[in-house]
Amino acid sequence: MVTLDAITFDLDDTLWDNQGVMLKTEEGHYRWLLEALAAWRAARQEAPLPLTYEEGVADYLKRRQQWASQVPERRGDFTWLRLRALEAQLETSGLPRSAALLWAAAAMNEFHRLRVQVTPHPEAAGLLSALAERYRLAAITNGNIHLKRQPLAAHFPVAIAAGELLAPKPDPKPFLTALERLNTVPQRAMHVGDSWNEDVLPAQQLGMHAAWVAECGDQTLPERVHRVAHVKELPELIEWLEKRA
Repeated sequence: MVTLDAITFDLDDTLWDNQGVMLKTEEGHYRWLLEALAAWRAARQEAPLPLTYEEGVADYLKRRQQWASQVPERRGDFTWLRLRALEAQLETSGLPRSAALLWAAAAMNEFHRLRVQVTPHPEAAGLLSALAERYRLAAITNGNIHLKRQPLAAHFPVAIAAGELLAPKPDPKPFLTALERLNTVPQRAMHVGDSWNEDVLPAQQLGMHAAWVAECGDQTLPERVHRVAHVKELPELIEWLEKRA
């Protein structure tokens, strides 16, 4: 019989669909930056910076990739990468360094404002509330969503931003950190996530049970791995596991 006392959750594309939010966030925070900068410089009777949206976004991405290559231990800390890329871009475009730092930080504030505008699956809040009556819960994410401002934050007394640990999933560190804070061991915990490589396999290899959120999948599931088409099926899976002899 399986005995669980803790469940950890991935967030993006597990408890909500993330693609639309990320597209809106990517475009929105950079357009906000260009428009706010243009207004600021016009008020100071200064010429606009030589940045257009299309060229600026392409350069912004290139600079993030360069920083990730130059500082590989930060490759999963997406907020850090974005800040460094924006600071460098703005300074190269003609802003004094002090102004570049301030405007990069302001752009990332806008990024985080947009990033938390996710819409959890309708069942998510009720599901987490019910599970919290029996299990200790944690969130583990590679994303750079603001963990205390996301709409399901109240359900996760433990929340791990793996990039800030400099150990993005599938590194075992964020899983082990969550389990330590939940005061449990892998054999008594389950991880729920949509990524085979970043959620399912690392959890299973640590000895955890894993619920793979995937509408379809043809591969043979290894020991302690179970597939659900949607997170709303999780209670049935847990009930089956705990009743199984």
